Amino acid sequence: MTAVLTLEDFTVLVRDELGLPLTDSELDHDLDRVPGWDSLQLLRLVSALERHTGQRVALGSLLEARSLSAIHRLAAQS
Repeated sequence: MTAVLTLEDFTVLVRDELGLPLTDSELDHDLDRVPGWDSLQLLRLVSALERHTGQRVALGSLLEARSLSAIHRLAAQS
């Protein structure tokens, strides 16, 4: 069974799994402006998303995303 990934669920997942003190307004910021964000955070997020949704997430698509909200949209489509 796959889980629906709401924006609220995604935000909690980022906060809890990555330990980022993310505010709702930072979801649309360029990833370079998100405090504590780096490429390892992306890999950790992909792993957490796959565990949460039960679906594989296409890393190639996420590499092109420029914000956490864009990552959410792509992950929600998987």
